[in-house]
Amino acid sequence: MQPARLTLLAALGLFTLHADAGEVRVAVAANFTAPMKQIAALFQADTGHTVQASYGATGKFYAQIKNGAPYDVLLAADDTTPARMATEGLADPASRFTYAVGKLALWSKKPGYVDARGDVLKGPFDKLAIANPKLAPYGVAAQETLQKLGLWSSVQSRIVMGENITQTLQFADTGAADLAFVAMSQTVKDGKPVGGSVWVVPQALYTPIRQDAIVLAQPQDKAAAVAFMNYLKSAKAVTVIRNFGYDLP
Repeated sequence: MQPARLTLLAALGLFTLHADAGEVRVAVAANFTAPMKQIAALFQADTGHTVQASYGATGKFYAQIKNGAPYDVLLAADDTTPARMATEGLADPASRFTYAVGKLALWSKKPGYVDARGDVLKGPFDKLAIANPKLAPYGVAAQETLQKLGLWSSVQSRIVMGENITQTLQFADTGAADLAFVAMSQTVKDGKPVGGSVWVVPQALYTPIRQDAIVLAQPQDKAAAVAFMNYLKSAKAVTVIRNFGYDLP
């Protein structure tokens, strides 16, 4: 068979594969921003479906979805919000699963500043950034950690709160805070530290951060939404998720 004909057949096959491609609109917890961008690119290349992703605090997404915001899938930073949405008829209960288990980390832009046990929290510092516990599950984990360490009362006056975990990291990255409780995924890329200094908080100090995905009750393109949910469980997606420091259930 002639090379030109082979090329044409390959192109026709690719066209057939992607001819029914659609779009999935995904509301993504801020801590999962970096891995989501990689997974979305892989998903689009492999399926032809496009991804329209929005990033922010899980609590805010819940309020937006309840008010009719046009999303098809929620990737939450917890498991309680998707469960609540399923109970309230806002999402499909059968579609829910845990796509990642998050880890909390204490991070500073300054190399050597954060020690291996987090004792820096007991010493003199100006500001500590955490995500707002009313909006972000990682903020809840940060508060639980400080309470279990017996430090919540002593540091409250020095806490600055981010609307989500991305803004919380920015506080420490720009010098507005000396320290920040962030997602471990924000401190690594492809399994390697991004710089600064970090303490990975022992998981005994906070409630496990099980991050659930769920399809909303009336997705714009159900086939694309289901395809994306299935892709989150694929070997390619799992590799990305693990490379950013998440565990899997």
